[in-house]
Amino acid sequence: MKSIKILAAVAAFCLVSQSFATDWYVSPSGKNKNEGKSPSAPLKNIWKAIELASNGDVIRVAAGNYNGQMKQGWIKLDKPVSIIGGYSDDFSSRDVVKNKTLFQPTNEMNGTKGQGILHLNYKGANSKVVIDGFIFDQGEANSYHPVEGKPEGVETGMWLEPPSKGNTTFPSLNNYSLYGENSEGDLTIQNCVFVNAGNIALNLNHVAGKVKVLNNIFIANRIVGANVQAKQNKVDAVDYEFAYNTVMFTWTRTKLFEDMGYSVRANTNCITRIHNNILALNMMAGFDNTKGDPKSKKVYLDKNAFILNKKGDVTVTVSPNILWLNVADGAFEDLEDAPSIQSLNGNISISDPSIFKGKINQAYLEGFLNATYTEQASYNENSPANLFRAAMGLNKQGSIKSKVSMFMNKYPMEEALNLFGLMEGYGAQKQK
Repeated sequence: MKSIKILAAVAAFCLVSQSFATDWYVSPSGKNKNEGKSPSAPLKNIWKAIELASNGDVIRVAAGNYNGQMKQGWIKLDKPVSIIGGYSDDFSSRDVVKNKTLFQPTNEMNGTKGQGILHLNYKGANSKVVIDGFIFDQGEANSYHPVEGKPEGVETGMWLEPPSKGNTTFPSLNNYSLYGENSEGDLTIQNCVFVNAGNIALNLNHVAGKVKVLNNIFIANRIVGANVQAKQNKVDAVDYEFAYNTVMFTWTRTKLFEDMGYSVRANTNCITRIHNNILALNMMAGFDNTKGDPKSKKVYLDKNAFILNKKGDVTVTVSPNILWLNVADGAFEDLEDAPSIQSLNGNISISDPSIFKGKINQAYLEGFLNATYTEQASYNENSPANLFRAAMGLNKQGSIKSKVSMFMNKYPMEEALNLFGLMEGYGAQKQK
């Protein structure tokens, strides 16, 4: 009886604590000297609201670009509070497409490096955190080649891996857009846009609890669109739902097109539920299930729409082989015997590509479909350089010239917003 009374008291305390959660307001027109607790007196910066907020509070953010304290280009969320963007300046309405709420650092901010534009590092097994309605865009911070790898009509040349910096002051950063160094409890990321990330767009190390990634757009990012890992080595530590997202143009690790380039992947010690997504036009695969021991994870892959993933819709390890499978080939039946697959129902190949017409940047699409990497070797035994090397007792050498037609070029942020509502029942839907 005593234990029941203690549990009831704890539950009552939690309800009381939630009822006293505070709403904070942030707007570019605000001031950090304001109280920040009403729409008429907002704070100016998200970082300031985080500093003032208590666990469980909600920060409501008006349209604008937010680049951290002293414009350092990143913001740390070090306590379990929710951040909701997409509000008009007077907070009278909310529309994540119309009221663009941005994390969009510039190249000049690359000197104050953080691991992610938004960096999560908080604890709290019972915490409930929501990140909703933000645009994460690294396109203004990246370095691009002025002419190489630039298809006609595409805004920039190819992305330059550090330390190359093209015409910019600083090289690109191998940065995540949203990085979770440490998070816990229930975490929901929804109605966001991730574009032009120089590393994995969404990379979370979650201690334990539930992670929901819902109704987001991932476009023109590098390596993986979304990657959620269990930080502790415990079976089923994280319950991860990835649903109603649109993921396209995920590029490989390097311009050689050798590895990575996935929409989403499953990791060990996670229950991964992937459903109702559009996973299309990725450099390697829509879904990757090759990392870690397949017996230490559970995967539910249902009702997703795939098209034109360059190597396969799905890649999976069936020891000792790695298989690349396409829905259109009827090959998904082979997945039923994979150790980690718990459910495999209703996945389709998109039969009407016209849904993308007028929504995807046409020049970017054409360049991506034709993207190639080539090498040309040459060897002239009697070149002046080789004759000199021979005279000095050195081995003669040839040369290799490489050329890439396109690699992780900048995608226009404004056009990324057009991808909400491509297909009813699949991918990111328009906010109602």
